[in-house]
Amino acid sequence: MVKKNSEVTSKKAATAASKVLRNPKSSKAAKTAAGSALTQRPNKKK
Repeated sequence: MVKKNSEVTSKKAATAASKVLRNPKSSKAAKTAAGSALTQRPNKKK
């Protein structure tokens, strides 16, 4: 049985993470943390 990750990043935190990823001057560590935060966001419903 696969355990589902129930942690979810808030919309505000996801927006901040997105800005970090788009900024070419962001450090690698910042981008890694931002990417991790975004993977915890639920997928958008189409």
